Amino acid sequence: MAPKHHATPLSGGDRKALAKELGKARAMTTILAAQSAEARAKGEALIKQADRLLSESWNELMWASGGPIDPSPSIDQAINGGYSWLEIECSRCRTKRDVDLAALCHPPTTFVHDLASRLRCSRCAKANRRPPATLLQLAQRPRQAAPET
Repeated sequence: MAPKHHATPLSGGDRKALAKELGKARAMTTILAAQSAEARAKGEALIKQADRLLSESWNELMWASGGPIDPSPSIDQAINGGYSWLEIECSRCRTKRDVDLAALCHPPTTFVHDLASRLRCSRCAKANRRPPATLLQLAQRPRQAAPET
C-alpha cells in the first residue's frame, strides 16, 4: 500500500500542528505494535496451556474407560501441549511402543483417536499379520529408547 500523502499547509502554525500530529501517530503505532506483540505472546501461552490440559484430560479418560475416547486432541494440539509421543500396544502380541506424533505423515489436524485404526505393529507385520494398535496414552517423552522398527 502506498504511503498516505498529507498536503503541506501554507501557514507556519498549521505546518507545526501537522508535524506534531504525524509525530504522535508514529509514536502511537510503536506503542500499539508493542501491545499487540505482548497480547499475542499471552494468547499463545494460554493456548499452549489449554492444549496441555486437553491432553491431560484425554489421558485421564483413557485410563478411566480404557478405549479410544472421542473427542481427543488433534496431533498439533498434543504437540503444542508438550505431549509429542503416543504410547500404543499391539492388540495381538501385546508389544508396547512409543510413536513420535511429529514424525507421522498424517495432517496435523488429525485427531489422536483416529490413529487407532491406522497404526500397526511392525513385529506382527513380519509374520504377515496387521492387527490394529490399541492406544494407551499421550506422553511427554518416550518411555525408553525404542529399537528401530
